[in-house]
Amino acid sequence: MRLLFATIGATMLCAGAAQAQDAATTPAGKEALTLLVDGVKFQTVAGRGQVPAYADYLKAKLLSAGYAPADVQFVPIGETGYLTARTPGRDRKAKPVVVLAHMDVVEADPKDWTRDPFTPVVEGGYVFGRGSLDNKAGLSMAVATLMKLRREKWVPQRDVVLVLTGDEETSMKTTRAAAAAFKDAALVLNADAGGGQLGDDGKPVVYALQAAEKVYGDWHLTITDPGGHSSRPGPDNAIVHLAAAIGRIAAYRFPPQQNEITKASLAGTATMTPGPLGAAMKAFAADPTDTAAADTLSADKRYIGQVRTTCVPTMFNGGHAPNALPQRAVANINCRIFPGTPRAAIEARLVELTADPKITVSFADNGTIEAGASPLDPKVLGAVKAAVAKRAPGLLVVPAQEAGATDSMHFRAYGIPSFGVGGVFMKPSDSFAHGLNERVPVATFDPGVAWWETLLKTLG
Repeated sequence: MRLLFATIGATMLCAGAAQAQDAATTPAGKEALTLLVDGVKFQTVAGRGQVPAYADYLKAKLLSAGYAPADVQFVPIGETGYLTARTPGRDRKAKPVVVLAHMDVVEADPKDWTRDPFTPVVEGGYVFGRGSLDNKAGLSMAVATLMKLRREKWVPQRDVVLVLTGDEETSMKTTRAAAAAFKDAALVLNADAGGGQLGDDGKPVVYALQAAEKVYGDWHLTITDPGGHSSRPGPDNAIVHLAAAIGRIAAYRFPPQQNEITKASLAGTATMTPGPLGAAMKAFAADPTDTAAADTLSADKRYIGQVRTTCVPTMFNGGHAPNALPQRAVANINCRIFPGTPRAAIEARLVELTADPKITVSFADNGTIEAGASPLDPKVLGAVKAAVAKRAPGLLVVPAQEAGATDSMHFRAYGIPSFGVGGVFMKPSDSFAHGLNERVPVATFDPGVAWWETLLKTLG
């Protein structure tokens, strides 16, 4: 679930146009591109049962690179599952490093797309197709890198385990199972978050290292009423009651918050952001009680998720006939909770804001969990900076908090430091994850596998 490019900001973009590139040039880059093009063809949407087939394809590729059959395993869970591939290290007793990505993708309706979403097209410097960005590009680069290292008989200091989950976009049951299986891991490197931002001229602007993410939560607001004939309305109306409660929730602003990730992110981004927005970043990073600065940031949808919890109505269902008073109305309130804030506290505030005894507030559990931020690890930060220095010398590295949710939360819940270190560098204007005509630049593949090789060798 890739949202990070939307949070860094369009204020840092440059003018110009990048040259199109329709082919990778290095052997590993070509292999990563092939893995992606083949991977898009697998319709790994929930309910279609194609994750095991995609996992079989990836397993065959890993075995062809020299992985031992015993070191590559697929664990089925319902119609999906998760795939693991272990690179044995010198110290087999040391805690392993997990390289994390997900095989599943969100639904895509071919009628809405310019091209069929599951027929990969390489054109104009991009790979088009559902999952091309989220997350099959990151997965393909990580897998191609591990295949390259395996062929070269690389032996890390500790085991490196590739973990590819099968339902990150839905229930995350495979993620929970994988996290439980590898709860002894020393570190998680997630290909589904983090990444480099390019200006419109194709030059790198900033690299975001994801170290935290908002906690996901849905609540249902429900009201029932005897109803009756619409020609005989009374003082109570279920839809009117619920609409008033929704209005109160929508108008409420949760208090501003800060952690070391958002503090460092805003402070770093402020240096490249001119005008009132940059001034607000600097002020809020220095003083999290500066409500004026927080309000300025909250007015920009790219940054509201960095400074406070948000709760918004996303679905509404009310009434049963156009000529009858509603007997039932239900609204969904979607919250993205600042790490460290308990869900129970958010629910209590929603009940308070609802302020209507006729309305019940109930949590809709979708499998996501509460997990805090990962403390910034100097070794990880150093490895990322080393990889950045090779790819774009002098490029700023900024810690970041994801507004969406990723598989990392389940590993963070076990206390495992987890970081989004994706190797995709692209323009914010090219990001169509979860949307129509999803694409990823071909030019990111050659440096992307080099990125992962530097990270793994530095940390391995």
